Amino acid sequence: MSAAPTQAGGIPILVLKEGSNRSRGREAQHGNITAAKVVAESVRSALGPKGMDKMLVDSFGDVTITSDGRTILDEMDIQHPAAKMLVEVAKTQDKEAGDGTTSAVIISGELLNRAEELIDRNIHPTVIIDGYRKAADKALEPLDKIAIQLKSKSEYIKHTATTN
Repeated sequence: MSAAPTQAGGIPILVLKEGSNRSRGREAQHGNITAAKVVAESVRSALGPKGMDKMLVDSFGDVTITSDGRTILDEMDIQHPAAKMLVEVAKTQDKEAGDGTTSAVIISGELLNRAEELIDRNIHPTVIIDGYRKAADKALEPLDKIAIQLKSKSEYIKHTATTN
């Protein structure tokens, strides 16, 4: 394992790609949130039964027409680390449930939008995260109350319950 390059006196040297910049604090938070919101907005119009198709043209001139959020995200050349996290949300959703990638990205973008409003009101990000966790727990309570434990190991029941 190699250590990061340092100047004399142990001060780290940061090596950034040409044209990149480094930001901190509120500026970095807003930049990260904005990048992720742009990704969410790019798939928003593809959601639902009346979702619009997108025509995607890659660097070779190949054209793809789709309304599938996962395909749209896969075809986009996303460089921003925070925006890439939304692509990972879509991949995880697709892997776990096989459906709902567009919804997961849009909801994530909207949660970030609301978080940005709270940050602007000087609420610390850890407080916002704690609030989101409590809200998720509260939202799951009714599902826990109505859930029925199945005793059958039938493949037909498993197949009926899956979305794949």
